[in-house]
Parts: sequence; structure tokens; C-alpha cells
Amino acid sequence: QVQVVESGGGLVQTGGSLRLSCAASGTIFSIYAVGWYRQTPGKQRDMVATIASSGRTNFADSVKVRFTISRDNAKNTVYLQMNNLKPEDTAVYYCRVDLPSGRGPYWGKGTLVTVSS
Repeated sequence: QVQVVESGGGLVQTGGSLRLSCAASGTIFSIYAVGWYRQTPGKQRDMVATIASSGRTNFADSVKVRFTISRDNAKNTVYLQMNNLKPEDTAVYYCRVDLPSGRGPYWGKGTLVTVSS
């Protein structure tokens, strides 16, 4: 079982920045694939950004250029740097961890990001 905890959400004005953190348990964090997803009430949970164990990244078109994802394997943590935030980025952001051999996914409980106009 992998424990996943998100942090860093909050209230920010349009154009502002936030950095979300996703910490996961386990001694072999470097092999985890990690992704950030977001969800608003009544809508499905959508992929925002992912980072593979190799470091390869993928982004939703709506956040390309504005968001970056990185990982610090020594700290068992993945970061989502969000710049030039827009009201439509308001959502609960969830971290998802996938292990090799198909184990998972493991989800955190989410962190709320609110962007005021």
C-alpha cells in the first residue's frame, strides 16, 4: 500500500502562482509514475500533468507552458508548479501514483486550488 498526500493548495488571484506537492510513501519512489489530476463538482477527474520514472512529462493542452512538473526522488515528492493561474484552474487537485507491474493507482485525498478573478 502506498500513502499519497497532497499539499500546497490555497486561494490565489488570477495571474498568481502556486506550487503543489505530492508526497508518497515507499522506499523505491523513483520507479513510481506520478500524475496530477483535477476535478470540479459534477465533472470528471481530468489529467493535468504526469511524470514517468524516466522523467518524461506530459501535460494537458490547457496548462502547457503555464505548469511544470518535477520530481525529487530523494524526498519522495513530486511538485506541480502552476504559474499564470486562471479562474478555470479552480479545482481540487489530486495526486495519483502508479507502480510497475500494474499495481495501483493510489490516490491522495486532494488539495483545493481556488483562483479568484
